[in-house]
Amino acid sequence: MFSGIVAATGRIRKAERRKAGLRLTVDAGTLPLRDVAIGDSIAVNGVCLTVVARARKSFGVDVSSETLRCTVGLDEPGEINLEKALRMSDRLSGHLVSGHVDGVGKVTRLREVGADRLLRVRAPRGLVRYIARKGSIAVHGVSLTVNAVRGAEFEVNLIPHTLAVTTLKRLRTGDRVNLEVDPLARYAERLLRRE
Repeated sequence: MFSGIVAATGRIRKAERRKAGLRLTVDAGTLPLRDVAIGDSIAVNGVCLTVVARARKSFGVDVSSETLRCTVGLDEPGEINLEKALRMSDRLSGHLVSGHVDGVGKVTRLREVGADRLLRVRAPRGLVRYIARKGSIAVHGVSLTVNAVRGAEFEVNLIPHTLAVTTLKRLRTGDRVNLEVDPLARYAERLLRRE
């Protein structure tokens, strides 16, 4: 589990094709790796991946073809958001994020509002019912509060701190982003469904 509070930005340095996906070599940027072991989970742009190799300032992960099919931003070198998995003693500053991307959205609008930036994203049809005003959503692994929902689109506000410490500052209209809805919405739906 993760909190959606990005700890650092890093870079995918290399993406090697494998029989069933990719092996990524990730430059961890300022993310400390001294307590990371083989088998640990790290969220890369909101995708929970298992560390399979580690060096002093980088780590390797394998990405399955299924993960590549339902996410964006993992198949080529570029800047990414990073977060180590939560420990039971950690403060939960964002919301519970599993790192299991629910779908890919499309940025439909970006607008400056003072020092902030308003981000509008069109979610896949099947996810819209899980997105609620004042609820939580993870965009590329960043925990955000939903300001508004209009049809298939939702809006979030990006404050200067979020823009400074995540890759969301580089978003442009038309970009595709990994989305994970609040897992509590899925559990509530399951409980309310009559079987």
